[in-house]
Amino acid sequence: MTTLYIDGDACPVREECYRVAERLNLDVFVVSNGSRPMRPSQLPRVRMVIVPEGADAADDWIADRITASDVCITADIPLAGRCLARGGRALSSTGHVWTTANIGNALAGREIARHLREIGAGSGGPAPLTKADRSKFLVALDAQVTAALKQRK
Repeated sequence: MTTLYIDGDACPVREECYRVAERLNLDVFVVSNGSRPMRPSQLPRVRMVIVPEGADAADDWIADRITASDVCITADIPLAGRCLARGGRALSSTGHVWTTANIGNALAGREIARHLREIGAGSGGPAPLTKADRSKFLVALDAQVTAALKQRK
């Protein structure tokens, strides 16, 4: 069965994921360390998982469970890389599909941005999600889930 794993602490597209999962009858795990309050979903196939505090506890939980027929929703590039390494699929909340062809450059860019922030030359966080981003995300999520469901067969 295809499962959606959501890196939950800062995911702005949880509701969109729930709608797609409900339509396609998918299980969803929203994984968080509990640092930010989240309203639990009332949908029966959505499970909230609170992991112990720790830098990568939620990432570890997801990466240990994802399979080739699953999709992870995350803005965390290292987690996306770990999911891809296990054969899973990874997608950002803006609809960017992480692949084995683009994850290396993304990890390198992340390190450069981290270094620039450390020396005071970096900028703030990501831009707010727009309606266009949400639309792009839904199209990409549908494509990734469809591909995962086909792979499962």
